[in-house]
Amino acid sequence: MTMKFEEKCGDNESLVGRNQSYPGEKHQPKGKPITNGEAEFYAKQEANGKCSVPRKRLNMYTWQEIQRHNQEADQWLVINRKVYNVSSWADRHPGGRRVLNHYAGEDATDVFRAMHPEPDIVQLYLKPLLIGELAPGEHSQERHKNSQLVKDFQELRRIIESMNMFHANLGFFFLHFAQILMLEMLAWLLLYHFGSGWPVTIFISFLLTISQAQSSFLQHDVGHLSIFKKSKWNHVMHKFVMCHLKGLSANWWNYRHFQHHVKPNIYPKDPDIDMGPLFLLGDSQPVKYGKKKIKYINYEKQHLYFYMVGLPLLMPVYFNLQSMQVMYLRRYWVDIAWVSSFYIRYFITFGPYYGIFGTVLLIYLVKFLESPWIAYVTQMSHIPMRMSTEENRDWLSTQVMMEFPRENLSNHTDLEPGPSLDTRGLWGLQFKMRFECGHRQTVSMDNLMGRGLGNGC
Repeated sequence: MTMKFEEKCGDNESLVGRNQSYPGEKHQPKGKPITNGEAEFYAKQEANGKCSVPRKRLNMYTWQEIQRHNQEADQWLVINRKVYNVSSWADRHPGGRRVLNHYAGEDATDVFRAMHPEPDIVQLYLKPLLIGELAPGEHSQERHKNSQLVKDFQELRRIIESMNMFHANLGFFFLHFAQILMLEMLAWLLLYHFGSGWPVTIFISFLLTISQAQSSFLQHDVGHLSIFKKSKWNHVMHKFVMCHLKGLSANWWNYRHFQHHVKPNIYPKDPDIDMGPLFLLGDSQPVKYGKKKIKYINYEKQHLYFYMVGLPLLMPVYFNLQSMQVMYLRRYWVDIAWVSSFYIRYFITFGPYYGIFGTVLLIYLVKFLESPWIAYVTQMSHIPMRMSTEENRDWLSTQVMMEFPRENLSNHTDLEPGPSLDTRGLWGLQFKMRFECGHRQTVSMDNLMGRGLGNGC
């Protein structure tokens, strides 16, 4: 059912209709809005509940109608009860088309907030895509989702933000970054003073392995835009760490990893659990590949050859080849330039001691040694968890059920993408929430999953 109504001014919501934009707003050829003073003036007017622009009529939609638009070429999203048609714009989405498709026909309010640390800027992209809003009688989320849990989670987020617990400790990340550079420098100094004998080569291989693993954790947090307040500086730092220090594409990792976070352990939307045809995980993949009747792989033995193939070859083969393939096919020239600087740096630093062939062997020896470390930290907390096909769960349930056990394996940020609270802060959060509420009950993920926050505490 589709209805229309006359939008009234002063409700702090957007008044922009289908394919409308603010007066004075322009767009680049690829659809990126170019802001100017006049456009920002109108945006501020709306934020303050004041407006002088003509009132636009918005369509009213029911969930039944919205949920029909969940196809690859027909994608509608609901954000803060507003309905957006992103079908024709999805290819220009900075986070990739697939992330949008994973939430097509659903409420994406919480995932939108988690993925965009600067929502005011992102609103400039959304204005031309607005086509209507939920009808007054419709719930803010689909009926099968726990609306009270969603409200409690949003309230918890507001409390955490008011405590400034999303603000990163720049000193910690500076020391983390300095540690990586010092390990790389130490490896070169040992070669310079003691030569390239076997004992030195083995020792510097372990030093470089530690450096590479720590670079993986640092690029993870900066890739989530979790360190700097401005997305621009997070992206620049991510290029340096992921491309220059590790030799992998930052864009490839972002598109892959963000899909994992928006739909963790949901097949086939989460690429981290889609490891076929070599490994089949969960209940759905064996059925899919069983119909193909693949005879050259004995899947009954995959729990054995995983340790011989999956663990050591994750970084040097699977990730490395996939990164190169994506960079080439999608023409990521900036990433290609940054990754080239990784190999140039290695050949300049280690080439005089090992030659070209020896330096290549050193690079892949380090990746080989790093691979089990990264696999255990990242994959061992996901593979044992429940895997399923799409269940359309609310954002919090999706994240907690599939992600929260990760804190037992590492303390890098991975609970919620975007400017996130790391696991060190979770314990401080529980203490502060206990203090704020004035009683001994703590706010934990178990409480949220079991009964919500109640009265906000």
